[in-house]
Amino acid sequence: MSRKVSPRSQRPAGGLLLWALVFSLTLSQAVLAESQDYYELLRVARDASVREIRQAFKKLALIMHPDKNPGDASAHEKFLKVNRAYEVLKDEDLRKKYDKYGEKGLDEQQSGGRYESWNYYRYDFGIYDDDLEIVTLDSGDFDAAVSSGEIWFINFYFPRCSHCHQLAPTWREFAKEMDGVIRIGAVNCGDNNHLCRRNGITSYPSLFIYRAGQKSEKFTEERSKDNLLRFSMRFITTTVTQLWQGNVFKEIDSAFASGFGWLITFCFDVGDCLEPRTRQKLAGMLDGLVKVGWMDCATDAQLCDSFQVSNGATAFFPPGSSLDQQGSVLWLSTLDCREIYGQVLDHLPDLQPLTGDTFQHKLARHRWLVSFTYGGGGSTNEYKKLQALLRNDNIQVGRVDCIADTQLCQSLYILKQCVAVFKGLGIHDFEIHHGKDVLYNIVSFARDSVRAHVTTLRPDNFPSDRKEPWLVDFFAPWCPPCRALLPELRKASIQLAGQMKFGTIDCTIHHNLCSTYNIQAYPTTVIFNGSSVHEYEGHHSADGILEFIQDLVSPSVVVLDPSSFADKVKGRSEGQYWAVDFYAPWCGPCQALLPEWRRMARLLSGQILVGSVDCQRFQSFCQGQGVRAYPEIRLYPDNGRQPERFVSYNGWHRDAQSLRAWALSSLPRASVDLTPATFKSLVLSGQDHWILDFYAPWCGPCQHFAPEFEVLARILKGEVRAGKLDCQAYQETCQSAGITAYPTVRFYPYLGTRRHAKSGEHINSRDANTIGDVVRDRLAQLSPQLHSSPKDEL
Repeated sequence: MSRKVSPRSQRPAGGLLLWALVFSLTLSQAVLAESQDYYELLRVARDASVREIRQAFKKLALIMHPDKNPGDASAHEKFLKVNRAYEVLKDEDLRKKYDKYGEKGLDEQQSGGRYESWNYYRYDFGIYDDDLEIVTLDSGDFDAAVSSGEIWFINFYFPRCSHCHQLAPTWREFAKEMDGVIRIGAVNCGDNNHLCRRNGITSYPSLFIYRAGQKSEKFTEERSKDNLLRFSMRFITTTVTQLWQGNVFKEIDSAFASGFGWLITFCFDVGDCLEPRTRQKLAGMLDGLVKVGWMDCATDAQLCDSFQVSNGATAFFPPGSSLDQQGSVLWLSTLDCREIYGQVLDHLPDLQPLTGDTFQHKLARHRWLVSFTYGGGGSTNEYKKLQALLRNDNIQVGRVDCIADTQLCQSLYILKQCVAVFKGLGIHDFEIHHGKDVLYNIVSFARDSVRAHVTTLRPDNFPSDRKEPWLVDFFAPWCPPCRALLPELRKASIQLAGQMKFGTIDCTIHHNLCSTYNIQAYPTTVIFNGSSVHEYEGHHSADGILEFIQDLVSPSVVVLDPSSFADKVKGRSEGQYWAVDFYAPWCGPCQALLPEWRRMARLLSGQILVGSVDCQRFQSFCQGQGVRAYPEIRLYPDNGRQPERFVSYNGWHRDAQSLRAWALSSLPRASVDLTPATFKSLVLSGQDHWILDFYAPWCGPCQHFAPEFEVLARILKGEVRAGKLDCQAYQETCQSAGITAYPTVRFYPYLGTRRHAKSGEHINSRDANTIGDVVRDRLAQLSPQLHSSPKDEL
């Protein structure tokens, strides 16, 4: 679905108050427009990053919030629309659905139903979004950042946390001081709760240092700028060498032989000399590129004199340089580490040049990260650090000047500046990077790409004959959901190596090819399997893709027509239950439901049969079944005397877990309710194995676990009996059993003449299959004689 995006508003040079009033009025009128485009509502481009979307929404919230417009009766409704636009566009999956289907592809209750006070948006929202030195990380780029090889110091905060706000000014000052030395990040745990929990964050603010391949370390001191500096400097372990008469020439020659230059500061009693902390910072910033050292010229004056230095100074000596060679040595006139760093990078040689004559030969033997440039003096200076960061990965780094080698770049359909990984299998097996143009993102891409099996497709290598299965991702580089999907494709390609090939096609370049396959929205992921074509509809995750492919091989949803519906659903045998989705392919919510319905079907495997009916194809049949709107979700229970009887799903949430819980609630119970008396007589003194769920009726996690426990009871039926004990009604019994949290799962195996321990055996899981595996493993350890013990009945 294409949408026209209005150009960003230009702010007048003066009249701030007038501008604000005019801007607010314009926005209010725009919000009232029917079916207003979400991107237009927020005044952002379609390729806006999440950070840009947050910044745009914050500006609007401060102007349009009902708290600031008490006289406007429509302010609440206007702000709800803007808030809904923000909630959709900041979420990767919702944004994809909106881009493809518009508002009709979104469930009404998915977002935008509530908002915070004006003070929240003014003081708590996006604390670090405007700080250039602080990288706001989210679930999409956190792992790439902390595994890049650079040092990251990350502030995990919560918007409403007063201590987080107290730290903010100090964190900003610290970030400016360490800018370029290490990476300074921030994670909003309000927006990224799962990411924070996964990293063990239990209080705010929590400050952690991350280094690739090493365990993170928490900062626990008083949160002052000096303490933060001292703590972070401990992790810059690059050696700063003191050079003196006994080692200077050996150290310099050894470094030159390895291709490293020297940055040396000469220290006298007077004059300019880099202080120890600055030297250490530079050693970290130039690690892998340049050695850093210093000379004490007050005690080694003759040595300093041989370098023609008579006062405090700092100089960079490139490999093979000599004081006799005019211009080979770079004498620096600043003490600022950022300025020194920039000047040294300028003086370093550019990436290894690759030309049309040498390109194919060199790329056939090694893995390369190649920077393709179009004028402008080559790659950015920061790219010079790539070789150091990728050295241990055996990835070489080079560059191609597409102005000089136009034919080479055009043959690869590389029409603008980019970086790409060539995987050592020839000139045509490569993948272009479409993520952020920052070192940590490029390094993560390079490491992932050389292990993955994703190829950049073009007309000459597009799998049009489809002799083997291919997953092809049709995308546009400006599309954020497209960029978010790419690393997940790499993960999936590793798991499916040898079974399926993966490729990406840039529809901004290959318009005709994408039009051939009727691609109308991005990303559109299609699986070609011989003559069959299947469009992927699901979460932007490797697991989602793998589930989809697994479902193609072994479908979990039965495709029903009028005949099979009558035979399978209406003619269902005793004990069978059917969940059926009546849908129309053109219906946005139906498309959104599709991956969740498949996932639900796999979760219900062996419990309930799942089917679907295409009501566009069988319109009269669906009308005869009383289907009036799509999607219509029905459950046909076990009732042979009333085959037409069904229950419709009226819940707000159409995710797999919610649908599964609803469907399972219709099944007859496989577990039994226990009392103190039956717990004692049957569980503690009986001759059966028991699995118990200790719960409280008011406990939310208990309610969520209840259908899962019923699945477990059916999985273990005939082997282990399942019971539930209400700890609100029978508090003393639960206390005597040592129950301190709800729900608690305990296994009580029958141990022959010995009685059960009151506490049983705790199982730390809430997944039916996992618990079932644990119980069966435990049963296998018991004596075979116990399995044949006589059983009594409840």
